Amino acid sequence: MRKILVWDLPTRLFHWLLVICIAGSWISAEINEFDWHLRFGYATLGLVLFRILWGLVGSETARFVSFVRGPKAILHHIAELRQPGRLTPHVGHNALGALAVLGLLTVVGVQAVSGLFTSDGILTDGPLVDRVSGATASLLRTIHMNNFNILLALAGLHIVAILSYALLKRLDLVRPMVTGRVAMPGNMPGPRIVSLVRALVVAALSATTIWALVSFA
Repeated sequence: MRKILVWDLPTRLFHWLLVICIAGSWISAEINEFDWHLRFGYATLGLVLFRILWGLVGSETARFVSFVRGPKAILHHIAELRQPGRLTPHVGHNALGALAVLGLLTVVGVQAVSGLFTSDGILTDGPLVDRVSGATASLLRTIHMNNFNILLALAGLHIVAILSYALLKRLDLVRPMVTGRVAMPGNMPGPRIVSLVRALVVAALSATTIWALVSFA
């Protein structure tokens, strides 16, 4: 066994920054710090945009084409989970992990986008609330409020899954998302990792897009 680099730095930074932004959005809303709530929302939207683009042009394990699989792969992984003993690590996301990535990106994206059109009717308006009718803004506010419960449920399920892999299959999924490295058989080649320059370009494009959207709305 040898440790190979599986998760590039941009993917790991995205993961932990998203955790911070979701927690920050939640806490700032609870304590009525809506200026910070908006800032965390913009950052979240920028991260989602970055991850979508990185899923197209990023390192091999970050690309959607490398880990999004059909029902056959999902059933195969479920069969792996039913087998006794330790689970062999995957190079990248397994089939169920891919569903988690897609589900969380979708729900977080809906949360961030709906927030752009949401108003509390008193102090705080999203930057695009004037671009839609009152009825549409009300609908999007309802979506924004209710979708957060779905987001919390998915995040909780994600944590339960991570704990289950660790306790039942002796597979640590947290450490690799910190260090980027996973112990794999010695003859297994590592995935292709692209340059950090590409990540900086994608990050700059994502940030500029969100800045322009907010500034010139």
